[in-house]
Amino acid sequence: MQGDKEKTQQEISVIGRLISLEAFAFVMALASLVYGAWEDSYWNIALGMVILVATSLFVLMCRKCRGRDKAK
Repeated sequence: MQGDKEKTQQEISVIGRLISLEAFAFVMALASLVYGAWEDSYWNIALGMVILVATSLFVLMCRKCRGRDKAK
């Protein structure tokens, strides 16, 4: 039983880190978009858009995988 409790705690910790990493990527993408719009830098705008799309796809794929794991 002790091993199960530790494993659950580790899983929660990993999920928490992923969520905070996703949030950080999302905030950095928004910052890049705002900075690019402010400075008329198409490179920063494009980079921000790419990061936003990639982060969104990553989040959607991870949620789909987590939902599938819970069903088992």
